[in-house]
Parts: sequence; C-alpha cells; structure tokens
Amino acid sequence: MTRPYTLTDSLDSFEPRSRDATATGAQAFARLLALAERRNSGQIARVVQFIAATYNGPALAFDLFDLRALDIDISDDMLRCLDALRWARADLYTLVPDGDARVRAVIDRWGLPWPDDG
Repeated sequence: MTRPYTLTDSLDSFEPRSRDATATGAQAFARLLALAERRNSGQIARVVQFIAATYNGPALAFDLFDLRALDIDISDDMLRCLDALRWARADLYTLVPDGDARVRAVIDRWGLPWPDDG
C-alpha cells in the first residue's frame, strides 16, 4: 500500500525548482543590471523601470505590456527574474555583488521618482 500524498511531499518536490529559478533569475538580473549601468536607450529605460520595480514594486511599478517592446533576450531575462521572484527565496538585488548600491545608482541616474516619505 502506498502512503498518501502530503503537503510536505509537495514542498520537497518544489525545492529544486525554486533553487534553479533563483540561480537563473540571479544571472538574468545581473545581465539586466549591467545593461542599465552601461547603455542608454528606450529599451534600457524599460529595463531600468523593471529593475526598480523588483527593488520596490509598490513605489516603482512596471507595466507588463512593456515586455512586448523589448528584444527577446531582454524580455526573457525579465521573465527569468519574475520566476525567481515567484519563488521568493531572496530579493534579486541581494543576489548580485553590491546590488543595493548599484540598483539605487541606476534608479537615481535615470531620474526615477522615489515616493515621498511624508
């Protein structure tokens, strides 16, 4: 007789998928951040907005329809980041070297408005 399927079984089966999504998302985020740090174009403005949304979504939202206006490689990397966010193992900016400072610098360089604290 086989034992019944449990919630623990389900969670255990998701562990490799979660780990892989996080690793893949970290690599994708690093590529997007490097683009935002080095380039300047309409596409990169969308990349910066996406990076900002992963950093502080409530304050710096990203319109998902903008995915259609990007090169496939860029939008694929964004989807990889979204998959990593779905598994919520870590904030993406924490997965790249000096991520917090680099993301803040990109947001400031592109002049995205931070919400008022008051």
